[in-house]
Amino acid sequence: MSDIRPLPVSIALITGGRADWGLLVPVARAIAAEPRLALSLIATGQHLGPHGTLAQLLADGFPPAATVDLCLAGDDGLAVARAMGQATSGIADALHRLQPDMVLVLGDRYEILAAVSAALVLRLPVAHIAGGDITEGAMDDAIRHAITKLSHLHFATSADAAARLIQMGEDPARVIVSGSPGIDRMLAGPVMSHADFFASTGLAPRARNAVVTFHPVTLEGDSEAQLGELLAALDSFGDELGLIFTGVNLDPGYRALSEAIAAFCASRPNAVLHDALGASRYTAALRHCDVVIGNSSSGLYEAPSFGTPALNIGTRQDGRLRAASVIDCPPARGAIADAIHRALALDTTGVTNPYGDGQAAPRIAAAL
Repeated sequence: MSDIRPLPVSIALITGGRADWGLLVPVARAIAAEPRLALSLIATGQHLGPHGTLAQLLADGFPPAATVDLCLAGDDGLAVARAMGQATSGIADALHRLQPDMVLVLGDRYEILAAVSAALVLRLPVAHIAGGDITEGAMDDAIRHAITKLSHLHFATSADAAARLIQMGEDPARVIVSGSPGIDRMLAGPVMSHADFFASTGLAPRARNAVVTFHPVTLEGDSEAQLGELLAALDSFGDELGLIFTGVNLDPGYRALSEAIAAFCASRPNAVLHDALGASRYTAALRHCDVVIGNSSSGLYEAPSFGTPALNIGTRQDGRLRAASVIDCPPARGAIADAIHRALALDTTGVTNPYGDGQAAPRIAAAL
C-alpha cells in the first residue's frame, strides 16, 4: 500500500479589520487544527490603517503570510474607491504568490469585494461567510450580495439567510447553515472578571454601563447629525451611565465621527474610547455591560448570546433578524434616551440568539 498522502488543501483567509477578525478567530483556529487544511492569512484594510490592529493577529497566534496596505488617503467616496483599486491589485499579487486552493472571506466590506474580484479573475474558488444577510441601511447590503455572486461555497448565519441565498440562485448543495462564528468565540472560553475588565478599559464602572459603537450610515448623508443626536442623548444621563466607545469603521465619513467621539470622551469622566477592544475584552464588555448602544451588527449578532439588551439606532441594520433583546429606535435624542431607559429595564430571560449555537467554526472547517 502506498504511503503517499494528499497534500492539505490550502486556504487563504482574508481579513480586513477588527470587525471581521473578531468573527474569524474561531474559524482560523478550526482550520489550523484540521490536518487536511493549511491556512495562509492575508491582512488588509483597517489592520494596516490608522490605529492598525496587526498586533491583535499576532497576539491570537496568526502572523499574516501577506499584508496589503490600502493607502487610504481620505474618508470620502473617491478615496475609498481608490483604496478598492489598491486592494484588488495588492491582494491579486498576494494570491498569485501564495497559490491557495481556495479563498475564504467574511461579510460585506469594500476591501473584501475587491479581494473576491481578484480571486475571480485568478480562477480561485471563494467561500463566503454571512452571505444572504440583509442590512438595508448601508451599502454593505449591495456589497454582500455582490460577494455572494462571486462565491462558490456559502456559510449562512441563519436558515433565513440560507433561503435567501438559494432564492438568489445559489446551488442548495453549496449553501450551509453554519451560524455566526462570532458566537463560537464568545461562548468558548473564560470571560474576564468584572474588575479586570473595567480596569483594562480605564473606566471606573458606574451603576449602569454601556458599550457604544456608531459607524457611518453609508446610504444616508447625515451620519454626523445622527451621531450628534446619540451623543446628546448619552449626555443627558450625566455621570450615572458609564460609556465604553469602540472605534469607527473606515467607511466614507469616518474621520468626522471619530473626531467627535474622541472629543466627547476627552471631556467626560464617565466615557472612554478604545479603537479596538480585542476579542476577549469585547466578550467581557457584552458580559459585564448593561446595554449595547449604536448601529453595529454586534448588537444583533453576539449580544443576545449574553442576554444583553441592544439599542439599535437608525436604518443601518434594517432587514437583519432580531432577537427579543434588540430595541430599534430612530436617530433622535429623545427617542434614543427613552430607548436606553427601556433597554436597561428589559427582561431578557430566555432570549434566544437567532444566529447560532456556538458551533459554526467546526462546521465551516469540516465543509472546507
